[in-house]
Amino acid sequence: MIAFDKLPAEFRNDEVRRYYDMLQKRRGSLFVKRAFDIVAAVIILLFIIIPIAVIAVMIRLDSKGPALFRQERVTTYGRRFRILKFRTMVVNAEQLGTMVTTDSDSRVTKLGRKLRKYRLDELPQIFNVLAGDMSFVGTRPEVVKYVRKYKPEYYATLLMPAGITSLTSIMYKDEEKLLASTDDADSVYLNKVLPEKMKYNLEYVENFSFFHDIGLMFKTVKEVF
Repeated sequence: MIAFDKLPAEFRNDEVRRYYDMLQKRRGSLFVKRAFDIVAAVIILLFIIIPIAVIAVMIRLDSKGPALFRQERVTTYGRRFRILKFRTMVVNAEQLGTMVTTDSDSRVTKLGRKLRKYRLDELPQIFNVLAGDMSFVGTRPEVVKYVRKYKPEYYATLLMPAGITSLTSIMYKDEEKLLASTDDADSVYLNKVLPEKMKYNLEYVENFSFFHDIGLMFKTVKEVF
């Protein structure tokens, strides 16, 4: 971890300092976490590289556009990166609607809906893990638009790498259904859903340990299936 006084200005507040001090005492676990990510990602990639290739071809055949979707998100210390996902929506979907997706979103393709159901659209994030932009477990990365609206305490969730799965992902696995009944999904997400999700995100940072991460990985697999 970098020194507290070297963090971006928005991180240097008393609320974030409390979480920073907690993580400072768990630097060993953070090192093991990164080592595990690298080793596990390499092993898993050997098994999923063919399914990734097959799904990519299916997407290209199913609808016009690239197989991969890239979007700018925010990870450790506010650093921006391009998250990788299989494209599950029509091309230029961001220009046709909100930044969040609802359960009945017409922008989602037929194949995309199936991929999202079983979280197969997130398989390409294995490359984000190898690059060090993400971890297998951590708070889900938000888009820049929402991070700019963070309350001071929320920046504590960016003291660690963003994750493919998290406690929040499990608790809000039906998020799209929650947003389906509103006419202003962006506003509802920012003012109602995000604050609730942040409670779980901050709880994750406070209780972080390597073995806690392993438990969340198994719980995610259970929820998916």
